[in-house]
Amino acid sequence: MSDKNKQLALQVGLDDSSTFDNFYISANNSQALAYLYEQRSSCLEQFTYLWGSTGAGRSHLLQAVCHHFDARDAASFYLPLKQVADFAPEILEGLENLTLVCLDDVQAIVGNKEWELAFFSLFNRLRDSGTRLVVAANCAPRELAIELPDLLSRLQSGVVFQLHGLRDEEKRYALQLRATQRGIALSEDVLNYVLQRNERSMQALLSLLEQLDQFSLQTKRRITVPLLRELMEASDAS
Repeated sequence: MSDKNKQLALQVGLDDSSTFDNFYISANNSQALAYLYEQRSSCLEQFTYLWGSTGAGRSHLLQAVCHHFDARDAASFYLPLKQVADFAPEILEGLENLTLVCLDDVQAIVGNKEWELAFFSLFNRLRDSGTRLVVAANCAPRELAIELPDLLSRLQSGVVFQLHGLRDEEKRYALQLRATQRGIALSEDVLNYVLQRNERSMQALLSLLEQLDQFSLQTKRRITVPLLRELMEASDAS
């Protein structure tokens, strides 16, 4: 990877909380998780395509794979293509020298001829070098409106998994899992209040959990429904 790409990679970074241990495994996603978790070493297929709606966990899992490879001193690279305006296609140069490349939100480059050509070139170089590629998008590969036919063909050639969003009851378990890992005790009353009175996307729920943890530490009060209500009323007033 060039010095410029190394600098850009540092700017992107990985979310420390986006690990396999922090991902709640629902029945609908168990097959995809088994593949990514159990075959996250040298057995991982050369190309894998993950797709699902917002909140299904695509970005989390891409970063989890990167965290695992990094822990094994196997160089990886994660790039959220939804930030495509912040990068030039040249950021893809030299990535064939790494062990793993993860590209998120592939749909963001649809119709961008320069990026499609750069991605096609990268795909071929990664295949030749044996570098593993995992990509994620908001739709199945056959539904991706890529204009470059050869790139679209490449994107339909790998192992494909659909990721499913969590049902409300599963969100309860996922929230409890994350709370337990942070050393936070959440009562059933608090969980019920969170799920009934807050936006139910996992991103919003986890953000509220972090705010609640910080508010509890600042006020030196344990987490209860009155404390949660106070936090939410303060947020609504700001």
